[in-house]
Order: sequence, then structure tokens, then C-alpha cells
Amino acid sequence: DEEFNELCFEFGLELDEITSEKDIISKEKGEEKAKGASDTVLYKIDVPANRYDLLCLEGLVRGLQVFKERINLPRYEKIIPPEGEAQRLIITGETVHVRPHAVAAVLRNITFTKERYDSFIDLQEKLHQNICRRRALVAIGTHDLDTISGPFTFTAKPPSEIKFKPLNQSQEYTASQIMDLYRTDSHLRHYLHLIENKPLYPVIYDSNGVVLSMPPIINGDHTKISVKTRNVFIECTGTDITKAKIVLDIIVTMFSEYCEKPFSVEAAEVVYPNGKTHIYPELAYRKEKVKPELINKKIGISETPSSLAKLLTRMCLKSHVIGNGNNIEIEIPPTRADIIHACDIVEDAAIAYGYNNIQMTIPKTYTIANQLPLNKLTELLRLDLAAAGFTEALTFALCSQEDIADKLGMDISATKAVRIANPKTAEFQVARTTLLPGLLKTIAANRKMPLPLKLFEISDIVVKDPNTDVGARNYRHFCAVYYNKSPGFEIIHGLLDRVMQLLEVPPSEENGYTIKATEGSAFFPGRCAEIFAKGQSIGKLGVLHPDVITKFELTMPCSALEINIEPFV
Repeated sequence: DEEFNELCFEFGLELDEITSEKDIISKEKGEEKAKGASDTVLYKIDVPANRYDLLCLEGLVRGLQVFKERINLPRYEKIIPPEGEAQRLIITGETVHVRPHAVAAVLRNITFTKERYDSFIDLQEKLHQNICRRRALVAIGTHDLDTISGPFTFTAKPPSEIKFKPLNQSQEYTASQIMDLYRTDSHLRHYLHLIENKPLYPVIYDSNGVVLSMPPIINGDHTKISVKTRNVFIECTGTDITKAKIVLDIIVTMFSEYCEKPFSVEAAEVVYPNGKTHIYPELAYRKEKVKPELINKKIGISETPSSLAKLLTRMCLKSHVIGNGNNIEIEIPPTRADIIHACDIVEDAAIAYGYNNIQMTIPKTYTIANQLPLNKLTELLRLDLAAAGFTEALTFALCSQEDIADKLGMDISATKAVRIANPKTAEFQVARTTLLPGLLKTIAANRKMPLPLKLFEISDIVVKDPNTDVGARNYRHFCAVYYNKSPGFEIIHGLLDRVMQLLEVPPSEENGYTIKATEGSAFFPGRCAEIFAKGQSIGKLGVLHPDVITKFELTMPCSALEINIEPFV
């Protein structure tokens, strides 16, 4: 395990954890539910989002074997069948407003086992979630070619005219019924919105009118692949042709090693509405040139051109030195769609060299880092507030509308709160405009603790501000609460005096701080004061109104103080 962890690290991956199905279930749902689950050891590996070629076991093993120099990088080839024998996918004009693009390929004489088949399905799912943006950009369909006969037609029809038996169902449904059927399906309901409100739904037929799939929702049951499948027809439909090509390339390069002739893919012909034809998959190899000194300079190493070429070859980028060693020619395989710029090549050279092997040097720029003054003041205050007997709390920056408005006796429009457009829970609807609700909720969750409870927090609050470039502004607030059988106004007032003493602000009207009686919706009438310092109002202190206390499910009196500390920086 340790060796494998090291290898992953060297290759630029992270072995997240070593676990088993049983462990995962018992962590999430308790030991009872985990009974009977598999004990097989599972490695959880974090793969960077740009490396689509490492998303399945086949690609990962191939990448690590090349990295360890145990095998050479295979050469992927596309076989173009004789004239008139290639599988054809004809795109009709109706698809243009729903999903205009499609690409296709065939894996001929493939041998699946249970493990290979599971990996094949799993790779499609990972690609759907990742590069396909939850099937919005591309949807993948894989079919048993022996159950259908080409040419295939990719068209779009009104939902009432599409009727077929969906994958793993026992009867035929129309497209509208399929939508209703999957509305409650935990997996497929997330994709219905992609075509639900369109007048025409995309659909793929074979020459006998058998439905292959209704992308991006579901395949037909007739063409479903199994472990016994020998010939696989792969189609990718989508709204982004570049992504569709990448997805097709990844699937065929990963699984062509199980074909009778390893690493070979049978090409398919796609006919566009304008009559033009194109052969897919492209499986394009391209060559790039990079200067060795650029690589050395960017990484901060001094390797010879030939050793740099060797490093890149270990990263699946076949390279050799050309022109008396002043250039390296790199061949980029179809599996590496993430190589877009010379920087990507330099990064791979750095990974192969080993980040830990790069000598650490002091940068040549003369700048000394410094703490942000506001953060420095915050750190200093936190220590002294803790010394004053208050306990620090850290609460969520998001809260519900009730917390900052209704429960404090205010109207939401008066708070200038920033709203979340699509909140996942009612608890996180707005960014907080005051720290008080967070502390009161903390007390409510700790009512069993012995009294008094003395809490404080120094954090940012957010309010709308049309004058800033982002439309909102942060302020660093300090809030403290005292919760006991008596309100303890004098304790909170004493804390204010201590904070001002630490900030070296004297109690005076001219150049110090003063408090003046005022009314606040959250405070008890006649028990609230506004605090003025540096010629401006910086906050309030007082005894909380009984209504506020009961709304936060508390039972004892409570006094609070909240000020903005930014004027004191």
C-alpha cells in the first residue's frame, strides 16, 4: 500500500484512502446496514479533472506502466472498412435545435469479462458527470451491434411519435410516458430537464426502425450490451462537437485493448444534413515543438534535452530531440486532450522529474510578506477576548432569511442581505448581515452547558453595495453575547470598555467613544445603546428582547454587543 501511495504521488495523483464497501457503508449509514457488504479492499484515487484518460482502470494501469517504463505507449489505429461496408450514422436537419452533433465508432470482436464490462459502464458514467457536464454537452450510448443493422438515423420527433422499450423495462412506452416514468428515478431524473421542454426529442433508429436510444435520457432495451457482446456500436450525441470527439476518443482508446486486434478501432461514417460525410473517431496524433531551455527555466532544473525527452515519454508524450538538441518534438496522443499549450507539456515534465526533486530556491524578487492589518487586529483581539473569559465560536457565513430578519424583528428588505440564487437548504438562503443569530443558535445547541455562557465571534458579514464592482461588501464585525439567569448588561458593557481600552480609544466625545440610548428591534425597550467612535456609529449593545430570545428557542435573558472593528485598523 505504501509503495502504491508513493507511485501515485510521483505520478501526480493522490491515493485518497484505502477502504472497503463495508467501511464506506458503516461510516455513512451505521454498522447495521453494512452487514453482508463486501470486504474487498478498495483504493480511492483522486484524478485531476483534466485527465480523462485516467478515469478507468485500463487507462490508469496503462499510464502507470508507461510511467514505470515497463511498456511502451501503444499506438492507437483506426481501421477504415472497405467502401460501403462502414457503419453509417445519418444526421437529419430536425436535430439542429435540440442536439445538433453526433459522432460514432465500432469496437470489433471485443472480449468482455464481468470486470471489464463494469469498468466500461463506469467510465461512461464518470465521463457523463465530468467532461459531459451531466450529459448537457454530450451523451454516450453503447449498443450491441449484432442486434441491429445500419445505416442508423439520428433525428428528432415529437415525443408522442417516439415509442420503444427503455433499458431494463418490460414494456414499450412513448417518450412522454418515459419522462413521467423517470421523474422519480434517483439517477435519471437529473437529466430530464435537458430536453423536457423542447418540441422535438432526439432519437436514433436503425434501418428497421428499432430505437437505439433517446439521448440524453435512456438507451433502448433491444440493443443493450452484456458480457457476451462481441461488437459494440458507440454513438455520442451532443451540443458541443469538440467535447463529443474527445469523449469518443477516450472510450475507444481505453477499451480497444480488449479487441481481437488490440488498440484498433473500426471507424464509422457520419453524414451531415448538408450531405457532407466525416469519418470518426478522429484519433488524431499531433506534433508540438518545445525548447528544452524553456522547460528547464520554467521548472527550475537543468536537465539535458535527451533526458527531458525521456521524462516526457514516461508521461505518455512520446518525445525525441531534433535539430542539434535545441528542440524537442513531442507527439500528443488522442488520449491527451488536456495538452493545449506548452505549459501543459512543461507541467508533465515537472511531474516526471518529481516535484520533490526540484531544488528549493529563494525567489529573486525582494518582497517580504506581511499580515493584512485587519487580520492582525482580529488575531490580537481574539486572544484578549478569550482572556476576558469569553469562548470563541465559528459559525456559518450563510443563514436563513428568518435568522437575520424575522427572528430579530426586522424586514428582510431592510437588511440589504445578499441572496443565494439556488439554495440547497432553507438554512443557507442568504449571506449573514449580522453575527448575532449565529451565536444565539450556538447557545441554543449548547443549552445543557453550565451557565453563564459567554461567547464571541470576530468574522465578516456581507451586505449589498451597488458602488462596488461585485455589488456587495464585507465588514469585519465583532459580536459577543452573555447568557445567564440575569441579563448581565453590565458584563457586556464592561467587555466593550475592555475592547476600547485594548484599542487605546478613550471614553470621550471628541476623539474617543461614547454610548447613547437608542431603540433597536432586537433589543428590550430602554435597554439598548448605540456606540459611537471615530465620529461614526459602529454598533449597538443591550439586553435582547424576550421575543428574540424565544424565537431562537432560548429560555434565559441574554445581552449582546456587536460592533464593526474596521474603523480601528
